[in-house]
Amino acid sequence: MADQYDVVIIGGGPGGYNCAIRAGQLGLKTACVESRKALGGTCLNVGCIPSKAMLHASELYEEANKNFADMGIEVGKLSLNLKTMMGQKDDAVDGLTKGVEFLFKKNKVDHVRGKGRIAGKGKVIVTGEDGQETELSAKNIVIATGSEVTPLPGVEIDEERIVSSTGALELKEVPKKLIVIGAGVIGLELGSVWRRLGSEVTVVEYLDRALPGMDGEVSKQAKRLFEKQGMTFKLSRKVTGVEKLKTKLKVSTEAAKGGDEEVLDADVVLVCIGRRPYTEGLGLETVGIEVDKRGMIANDHFKTAAEGIWVVGDVTSGPMLAHKAEDEGTAVAELIAGKAGHVNYDAIPNVVYTYPEIASVGQTEEQLKDAGRKYKSGAFPFMANSRGRTNHTTDGFVKILADAETDEILGAHIVGPNAGELIAELTVAMEFRAASEDIARTCHAHPTLSEAVRQAAMGVEGWTMQM
Repeated sequence: MADQYDVVIIGGGPGGYNCAIRAGQLGLKTACVESRKALGGTCLNVGCIPSKAMLHASELYEEANKNFADMGIEVGKLSLNLKTMMGQKDDAVDGLTKGVEFLFKKNKVDHVRGKGRIAGKGKVIVTGEDGQETELSAKNIVIATGSEVTPLPGVEIDEERIVSSTGALELKEVPKKLIVIGAGVIGLELGSVWRRLGSEVTVVEYLDRALPGMDGEVSKQAKRLFEKQGMTFKLSRKVTGVEKLKTKLKVSTEAAKGGDEEVLDADVVLVCIGRRPYTEGLGLETVGIEVDKRGMIANDHFKTAAEGIWVVGDVTSGPMLAHKAEDEGTAVAELIAGKAGHVNYDAIPNVVYTYPEIASVGQTEEQLKDAGRKYKSGAFPFMANSRGRTNHTTDGFVKILADAETDEILGAHIVGPNAGELIAELTVAMEFRAASEDIARTCHAHPTLSEAVRQAAMGVEGWTMQM
């Protein structure tokens, strides 16, 4: 007899485990199926968390090596113990994945280990590592299988010399020359890690800009700052192949529109051209669910085309962000329990954890122009911010975009120190449909970085006071 559940979730990443925890809180009998040894999905195991641990450690290393002396701190020559640095990253991952296990127990969620597949309406088959199958019966099934690395045709990833983001977090030594294919978030974050630790980093991007999709002004300034730090960019170029030699790699590139060939030497190549939904072996055909040309599963308020089957996270439409998946998982659990689950897709922040950090929420100037929407903007540089000056963190700016008539905030973009934290104030403001004047007239502590947000808000109406 199959085990009976109110909800069975396939996938234990941010979308899946948060859905499971919320469902448990709401009194639903819940199981979460996960094929990895540890819960947390890509984010906790080989993505967000380990990369941030390495970004933090490498930033401290560079700060101590380059900037301490300017502040009167004389520490002598530092050395890098990469094994220990990798170890602290693994400790962070281990602690957080075990934390999810604890939350499952606390909320009476069954953790079912193995690979799950749908086998008809209300039925999930779980295949364990030993090949043994277990059948679960559910009133509701939630697909939260996430995404996987998008392969680059003609380039075989071996996770040793030609690596994905996973392999880039497990390198045994600092490569002398690192070529990053793709100037998106993951490529720039991991490229930053290894540049700080001593690599010569070259970024090859098919499009004509770094951080495609972000506000144009943000993209331009971010590229300038990365170049100032020592990164080299080759934009509007595509990689056509990687040749493995005994001691190095030969990376063949050409102009995006063809011709103009160039071969680059590398010790390690990092492939970061994006991610694609993971649906392999999921049994979608048994319930009549189809994927689109991108591999996405369509949803209507998180419901798929099959009755009783829901979908959240990277495997469906919207930005591939852990916190977006988390909100969707929470909303689905609440909807199943008869509550009013909801996600505001206009107020989902996006953060690049480089130095300086880059964060945005809402619409870009390009999007507003394309939509023909009249808007006004205000900006403020960290160079003019008192805390930025005292902390020697003066790179970047805050920009706020607001409706020309109502003053409602439509988008906000930050390049600068602690941008990932500062964007939260603007996200809350947008969630409550605040005007830029609401922020401009809210008292902010002095001296703080957050004053740059207030000054940018003042700038929307032309009364910036500190510049």
